[in-house]
Amino acid sequence: MDLLFWTAVAIVAFLVQIFRLIRADGDLSLMWAEAFGASPASALQGKVVWLTGASGGIGEHLAYQLAECGCRLVLSSRKEDELERVKKTCLERSNLSCANVLVLPLDLLDVDSHEECLQSVLRHFGKVDVLLNNGGRSQRSLFLDTSLAVIRSLMELNYIGTVSLTQLVLREMVQRGHGTVVVVNSFAGICGVPLASGYCASKHALMLAPYSENEEHKMATARCARLILIAMANNLLETWISSQPLLLYPYIWQYLPSLCRALSLMVGRRRIENLRSGLDADAYFTRSTCKTKST
Repeated sequence: MDLLFWTAVAIVAFLVQIFRLIRADGDLSLMWAEAFGASPASALQGKVVWLTGASGGIGEHLAYQLAECGCRLVLSSRKEDELERVKKTCLERSNLSCANVLVLPLDLLDVDSHEECLQSVLRHFGKVDVLLNNGGRSQRSLFLDTSLAVIRSLMELNYIGTVSLTQLVLREMVQRGHGTVVVVNSFAGICGVPLASGYCASKHALMLAPYSENEEHKMATARCARLILIAMANNLLETWISSQPLLLYPYIWQYLPSLCRALSLMVGRRRIENLRSGLDADAYFTRSTCKTKST
């Protein structure tokens, strides 16, 4: 009787987990933290957060939500005008003063400038509590059509630039005995995707980072930013963030790599067809059409 009871409990627990996974847009640890863990507003309030790639996309929404949490912000990217726009919105959506948000133009490729950028932050705020590495760029091209210069640039921007800035900030954190480094990564760094060989290589290198969040750009940007903040607030070492069915991909890669490889080849063919047809390469479920003209 006891055996039957505990078997039933195990089956029910398994089915509950499957149901949660189907509905999830993040891994189960992250979903648990969202429901029962610390809130970003309480865990992050007052912290100095240096955010790269803050002028648009996920970085822009991270800036807004961090401001709403009461974080003091350093906003960095190459686009100073866009950073000023983001700063203005941060001030409108929070109780922060102008001095609480520092606009600091930064080029990740110019590693020689990173030390002076750090000193500017320290002069303004005196410390960095969180370095949120979000800067980088992607790629869409066939491997044979991609020049070595493009691949080198991706590695230098997405990996070397991030490592350079992280090393400098981490030394300051170690001296103070406190700090957090966050890396916004991609599923491309785990599983690899066609049409992005250089990007995948640069993101795979970032998997060596001590603290990372994977992001999938197809989900709502504000939701992605919110889940990243929840992961930060609850000190989750690694999280997977994506809408279904793509969230299943890394799980399959972990436990059924041969099946995942077969799926990658299938998806890869579709991406290449879409690229050659002038469609969005990531429109996996859109079939390209071939138009013919009689002569």
